[in-house]
This record gives sequence, structure tokens and C-alpha cells, in this order.
Amino acid sequence: MEHGSRRIVRRVEAMPTARSPRQPAAPAWARATDAELLDLRFKDLKLSMRGSWIEPLVLRLHQEMRARGIRFRPHVWYSNEWFSPDGVPGIAIPFYLAHPRLLALERRQMVEAEGGTRDEALRILRHEAGHAVDTAWRLRRSSGWRGTFGAASAPYPDVYVPNPRSDAFVQHLDGWYAQSHPVEDFAETFAVWLQPRGGWRTRYAGWKAMAKLEYVDRTMRTLGSTTPPVRTRRQVDPLGRLDLTLGKHYARRRSHYGLDGQHVVDADLRRVFGADEGIRAAEAAATFLQREAPDLRRRVAAWTGMHPYTVQQYLREMTSRARLLRLKRRRALRKVRLESAILLTVQVMAASRGRGHRVAL
Repeated sequence: MEHGSRRIVRRVEAMPTARSPRQPAAPAWARATDAELLDLRFKDLKLSMRGSWIEPLVLRLHQEMRARGIRFRPHVWYSNEWFSPDGVPGIAIPFYLAHPRLLALERRQMVEAEGGTRDEALRILRHEAGHAVDTAWRLRRSSGWRGTFGAASAPYPDVYVPNPRSDAFVQHLDGWYAQSHPVEDFAETFAVWLQPRGGWRTRYAGWKAMAKLEYVDRTMRTLGSTTPPVRTRRQVDPLGRLDLTLGKHYARRRSHYGLDGQHVVDADLRRVFGADEGIRAAEAAATFLQREAPDLRRRVAAWTGMHPYTVQQYLREMTSRARLLRLKRRRALRKVRLESAILLTVQVMAASRGRGHRVAL
């Protein structure tokens, strides 16, 4: 089993494109069309961490760990997604963060790119560093770890239903991810503890999660300056050994995060758009949904913890049905915005066999 961050969902800003002095010349594939890129195998990209956009963020992570008195530095490599493997105290970074051209492709294929901004990438790096620290010192084997977070051997769920009001877990990544599994709970707690100027003692004062933060603080003060027993620099699924084409990779991901046999109920759409409350403009419902799509997608993805691609598929389904039914917006804009978001949320949360959040393994 491999631990990776969820398909975290948030608005992604444009990646900076200015080169640092050390950044190499653009590779030939940077000028390729999307179709040409999708025909390439991962190993054909020949990516380097040196001079990339992500490199200074990895160095920032190492500096934060040093500031906390931790001598250990997780090694990093490119793969096809974010993860930290069991038994290897390192971090796999998704290939699309190596170059703006790949980031643009990721967004077009999957709506948004996980870790595509500086702040988001740092949050995920801190989370994955928590997994690496856990592996490096074999923390989950200790009675203190188990007594604080639970059994690491507990099965990973395909989906989970979080309690947004629980104070027993920190809140770091979207979707209340700490609630998905004890291993993720530790990684999220470590990330909150590691964050510079995060003010965890103040923010979580009175929370049950404070006991977990204090465990991390005590443990790292004790072990941080020691040499961990697990020091392998092995890389799991490095990009240079992946024969899969980018096209097949994205086809699999879209299938994983796509529609799961659920369909928008026409009666619900008529309820949201059909009632006449004297709004004379009578804007087409499909036009309204297209215009509001970015905000609806962001809000519902954040509320549900589902991947933005999943949200987008249901939004397209809603728009298509609204167009086919020739629905008009005859109610107040504010009310229709809220009810459209609620309807989309209900549809998305019914996805993937359960009524909860996906966990990426």
C-alpha cells in the first residue's frame, strides 16, 4: 500500500513561467501539441528536478525540517502522481510540476492540477514528509503512535465520510483528510506542526487534536537529531522507468474520477430552475450553469473533497439536461446559485458506490 495525498480540490492559479538562472533550455516536447504529448511515454519526457519550478519548494521543505531540528531529509523523484511509498522514506512528485507545458496539459485533461501553486505544493510536500518521517523512524510500530492515532494496519477505505465538526483531527488538506485513516491522520498532524508560523498551539487550543500535535512535538524533539533506521534512497515508479503513455495515463484517471452511473434527476433541475418567481429576464439555465461553472466547481469540490474532474462531469451532465429540457432561470440569482450548488453537491456525493470522499492509495 502506498500513501499519497488525496485528489485534493482547490482553485489553481497559473504556475510562474519565468526561468531561474539555472533552468535548462525548453525541451523539444514543450512545443508539441496536446495530441503529440499524449502519445509520449513518461520515460520519454526525461525530466530533471534541477532548475525546475518545484526544486526551490523541496529546498524550502528541507529548510523547515532543519528549523525544527530534524536532520533527516526525504529524497524526491518524479513519478505519475503524489505519493510516499511504504518502506521508502521519500516523496514522489507528479511529473506535471516539472514544466509549465505539462501543467497546462494536466489542467486541460483533469480540470485542475494538484499542487499547481506554491502554497498548495508546500502543503502537500509537508504532508508527504510526514509519511516519510513515519517510515524513516518506523513510528507507527510504537505503542505511543498507536495509542495516539490508532492502528496503521486498519484497512484503507475506498471512500470515507468525515465529520466536519470533529475537533479530534487537524485541518490541513481539503476534505478533512486526516479523518480518512490513522496514517493520514499522522501525516496531516505532522504537516500542521511543521508549518512555519502556523501557530498550532493557539489554533488548536482546547481541541482533542492537541494531544496528537503534542505527540508529534515530543517525538520530533527526541528523535529529530538522531539518524533514522530506515535510510534507503530507493525510488518507486520513477518516471524514467514508466512505459505508459500520457494518453493512457489520463484515460485511466478520467475513468477513475468520472461518472459512476449516477444521473441528474430532471425533476430536481426543474425545481431549481423552473419555478416562476417573476424574474422576467428568463436566462437559459444552460447559459447560467456555463457562466457559473468555475465557481460551482470550486465550491462543490471543496465541500465534498471529490476530484474537480468528477465535479466537472456532473456539472456537464446538469448543463446538458438543462439545455435539453429548455429550462430558464426564473428565480433570483442568489437563490439559484445556492440551490444549483446544493444539487451538484448531492450528485457528486452519490458517486463511486458510496456517499463519501475518495481516498487515493
